[in-house]
Amino acid sequence: MNIQNLQDNFYNHFQQHSSIIVKSPGRINIIGEHTDYNDGFVLPAAINKAVYVAVAPRQDNNICLYAADFREMFQVSSADLQPAEKGWPNYILGVVDQIQKRGLHVGGFNLFIDGDVPAGAGLSSSAAVECATAFALNELFSLNLSRIDIARIGQLAEHTYVGVKCGIMDQFASVLSEKDQVFRLDCRSLAYEYFPLELGEYMILLLNTNVKHSLGDSQYNKRREKCELGVSWIRENYPEVKSLRDVTIEMLDEVVKKRDEDVYIKCRYVVEENLRVVAACQAMEKGDLVSLGQHIYASHKGLSKAYQVSCEELDFLVDATYAYPDVLGARMMGGGFGGCTINLVKKDFSDQFIKEISESYQQQFGVSLTPYIVETADGTTRIA
Repeated sequence: MNIQNLQDNFYNHFQQHSSIIVKSPGRINIIGEHTDYNDGFVLPAAINKAVYVAVAPRQDNNICLYAADFREMFQVSSADLQPAEKGWPNYILGVVDQIQKRGLHVGGFNLFIDGDVPAGAGLSSSAAVECATAFALNELFSLNLSRIDIARIGQLAEHTYVGVKCGIMDQFASVLSEKDQVFRLDCRSLAYEYFPLELGEYMILLLNTNVKHSLGDSQYNKRREKCELGVSWIRENYPEVKSLRDVTIEMLDEVVKKRDEDVYIKCRYVVEENLRVVAACQAMEKGDLVSLGQHIYASHKGLSKAYQVSCEELDFLVDATYAYPDVLGARMMGGGFGGCTINLVKKDFSDQFIKEISESYQQQFGVSLTPYIVETADGTTRIA
């Protein structure tokens, strides 16, 4: 994204020069899906696709937003904040609301937003928007927020103004990632540890299904409710348990299995996925990419069959990779019901793989795939 173009676009829409431009990346997650809101482990990294926010202060208390993707302007007074009927402003307004709830002052401002993180692909464009906004407002109004504060503000904005009870992973990855690293995040304590991402002759390839089934958000919240229900039952016998992070398979077998088979299956997936994250980190430390790939495949099987957040298109893409020895692992990534698969592919095989799988996907569904070869990137930064 060209900085001069951003500055020119900002001036064209607001007739003033931007004061600050912030870049906040999207993210991948190597393994650890739907574990974050269960206080578990995740293994994300920022990527070289980002949301860009340009801001400048106003003399009044109005908040004026322009989204390049939608070619729409939105305006509201900072004293009269409430969720908007249109979806996209809420990712920004929710951030302002959370800052205000901390007793910090945000004056009027103009904000222009653009980017190349594809929405609906499971790359956390929403978290990138929230973190870019919070980071820019922190700079503009000297709020003295830490990076962890910014991640928490983004998460709460999504809970309150967007209505998705997301975990902390996406915002944390957007803000705290480092290039050439992945990090294992403990979503309970927010302790994190970086691991070098050394792929050698392999690379990370994302395949965007270019579908997003509408039941995604509602089903996401239902999965969360089932996990919480399972925990509440276990706490009757084990009061020390606070979340699925504390639960063992034995506890599930003893308490949950006899009460509700579906709640049992959903909870068991989360417990097993946490174990896979730990095992994946051990494989990476040993440089064992074959084992890493097997854990990635096992993650998809759990997401598809047990947690049931996949869809026909995602399953088709993952199943197709088993025919190729040069693909070590593949799985759906993100909330599910569409978006991307993440694939660990040999570099010199990637062109052939993309060509063949794109043709078979088009033939099966009448939809074009979009491949993204991604590299890791640094977290949210001010670039102007």
